[in-house]
Amino acid sequence: GDIGNTSNKYAKAFFETLSFDSITVSPYMGNDSVEPFLKYKNKHTILLGLTSNNGSRDFQFFSNNSTTLFKEVIKRSKQWQGSDNLMYVVGATKSDYINEIRAIVPNSFLLVPGVGFQGGSLKKTFENGANKKIGLLVNSSRSIIYAGKGSDFLEKSYTVAKSYQIEMEDLISTLNH
Repeated sequence: GDIGNTSNKYAKAFFETLSFDSITVSPYMGNDSVEPFLKYKNKHTILLGLTSNNGSRDFQFFSNNSTTLFKEVIKRSKQWQGSDNLMYVVGATKSDYINEIRAIVPNSFLLVPGVGFQGGSLKKTFENGANKKIGLLVNSSRSIIYAGKGSDFLEKSYTVAKSYQIEMEDLISTLNH
């Protein structure tokens, strides 16, 4: 994101010219930098909420004794016009906080990076963030793309991806019982 005028141009470029379905943006500059993206119906803006990287603790956990910055960002974003088009990045490495975030945004998809290579647990993430109404979009890139090198790349990457698929299917089946 950027100031409103520039964000308008970015939103148009990504959603109209390039036909993207979603885009990830930072809430740091506030509503007027995110709002141009939210104007697009049937498009999703993925707001950084609680990220999976270690540096997230530099700012996202800042507290004013009543709430943390990441929770305040998520709460305030729900009040924005077009907030029904919001999704939130919530790192699997912070799975202990996912249930708190889910309580704030029970009807929003969560994009969950950090499973695998970064050490996030798919099981803990699912237990704390899944519900029957709306789901989690789990991202596990590095553990798959770096599973093999050279001639074993395809086989090893497939094996790792398949194991995540099986684990997710097992976890999803517990919701239906």
